[in-house]
Amino acid sequence: MYTTASVFFRTLANAGITHAFVNWGSDHCAFLEDLHRQYVETGKTVVDIITCPSEYVALSAAHGYAQVTGKPAAVIVHVDVGTQAMAGAVHNADRGQVPVLIFAGSAPFTANGELRGSKNEFQMWLQGSYSCTPPLLPFVRDADMYTVTPDVPDQPAIVRQYMRYVAQIQSGKNVDKVIMRALQIASSQPKGPVYLWAAREIIDQDADEFAMNVTLPLSKWPSVDAGALTPHAVKTIVAALTNAEYPLIVTANPGRNPAAVPLLAALSNILAIGVISCAPSSVAIPADHPHFLGHFFGGKLPYLPDADVVIALDVDVPWVDVFDNAPRSDAKVFILDNDPLKRNFGWSHVHADMLCTADAETALSQLLEAVRATDSQTFRVKVEARKRSLDESRSTYRTQLAHAETLLAADGILPSVPFLLGILRSVVAVQTPSGGEKVLWLNEAASASGLIWNHIAPNAPGCMFMSGGTSLGWVLGASVGASLGARVAKKSYDLVVSLTGDGNYLFGAPTSTYWVARRYETPFLMIVLNNRGWFSPKYSMRAVYPDGHGSTATGEQLSVGFGKEHNPDYGGIAVAAGGAWSRQVARADELQSVFEEAVKVVMQQRRCAVVECIIESI
Repeated sequence: MYTTASVFFRTLANAGITHAFVNWGSDHCAFLEDLHRQYVETGKTVVDIITCPSEYVALSAAHGYAQVTGKPAAVIVHVDVGTQAMAGAVHNADRGQVPVLIFAGSAPFTANGELRGSKNEFQMWLQGSYSCTPPLLPFVRDADMYTVTPDVPDQPAIVRQYMRYVAQIQSGKNVDKVIMRALQIASSQPKGPVYLWAAREIIDQDADEFAMNVTLPLSKWPSVDAGALTPHAVKTIVAALTNAEYPLIVTANPGRNPAAVPLLAALSNILAIGVISCAPSSVAIPADHPHFLGHFFGGKLPYLPDADVVIALDVDVPWVDVFDNAPRSDAKVFILDNDPLKRNFGWSHVHADMLCTADAETALSQLLEAVRATDSQTFRVKVEARKRSLDESRSTYRTQLAHAETLLAADGILPSVPFLLGILRSVVAVQTPSGGEKVLWLNEAASASGLIWNHIAPNAPGCMFMSGGTSLGWVLGASVGASLGARVAKKSYDLVVSLTGDGNYLFGAPTSTYWVARRYETPFLMIVLNNRGWFSPKYSMRAVYPDGHGSTATGEQLSVGFGKEHNPDYGGIAVAAGGAWSRQVARADELQSVFEEAVKVVMQQRRCAVVECIIESI
């Protein structure tokens, strides 16, 4: 017997969806029945099912999967409560421009056995979300009789403002088309999550052989073709770049498309343009590029005051105004982005001479082609002068990083974060077959995120990710999803290394994550930077009230510190939930040996490892 659920899974598989991260409920009866039908008939399911005992972990895993593969996964959650339980992961998928297809069931709309799937458990009255329109039931004479008075707020309204598309599946007759439209939108720039929902009776509706055998042609459901610069924009930007004395590219996320990274590197090479990365979520340019000048997360932005031409390329916040950041008054500023106005931001503005809606890969290809056609003696002399200036800036940047990696905390025992990261980078390079080149880094250390970018210094496109949003805890589930995605994309990483803070670690539902990691064999190394609390709120308070009552208070006095006596056993959580290996390190001189052992555990034993690193308390 086939149902709407049968067509649902078949459509996902035909569309290239390989994994569904799920948290089942009473609305998923037909899904469970059909998955076992598939298993009985073929020995496997058409989509790999990843059971996640936390909806936040499920969506974070789908997020990491999409970042590694470039393709969406599915997430299936339980009615309104499961939709709510995805929590801040919804924000991350939206802001991170990650394609994900989310499906939630809803409670039945019939209560007397009129249809298969009718209400039969008490909670279904409590979960009774309502449809904005009566369900399309061609087999019921008067569908209006099944429209119900709303019991709880409109279920899709919980997430609608974060979604690229929201739709109710109202019949098994067109579920395939609804899914294909949702995926088409999720995969078009700016990419993002989509949300589908259906009542239990609809998912339980019978489907015939014809419905199961209809296959929609994928070639007729393409994503929107990437936008290009107009000829006028290309001419104007190239003229500005070639005539500039000190051009600068401020960027963040062109690396969401790995093909854009070598193009940016080439443009910087040819024109001798300095590049800085501001709050990136992916590698924009190799860290060892001779014109790359660093990653920045707020504060005073160097080099910007000197620039006479600035290109803001795929960057959400190129600079923060209150730190007196602004280009020169005579500087030409060009914004190139898939959404240059940031329409879904409450407020965003940059004084600019030109705003261009364009795909990074396409725009960089156009600029390179135009620049290569430009050649003159004056131009070559100008480029050489720029290179000399950039060489000096680059040398200063590298010297500062190297010096920071020699410093310990004030007590001379604990490591500083740069010291710790220098040791970790070196150990990973020595212990992995690729010399550290085939390592995936996931970065969610909040206040230390910029240090991780600068000191780990990732080079390869797609070898370091952040969520792109601000809901902390993403890194745990993302580690699982990224590992699964690497198998699908045939990316043979030697190792997955994730870095987070002690507060973020707890946000990420570690008990659920480590159970999933062991169940689906996705080992990763987790580094927990333990400063015994939440540094970021304390930093924010001091920035606004530098001389206020709280300016000299301790973390515990401000209620942002966890305290030494109440420190959780972070690694012990992973040991109990997922059989992980765990160590705590409180001395800088012990870091290397512990990191070496942890890497071996992950690579040789295929177990998760957690290293809790005690650093200076907030």
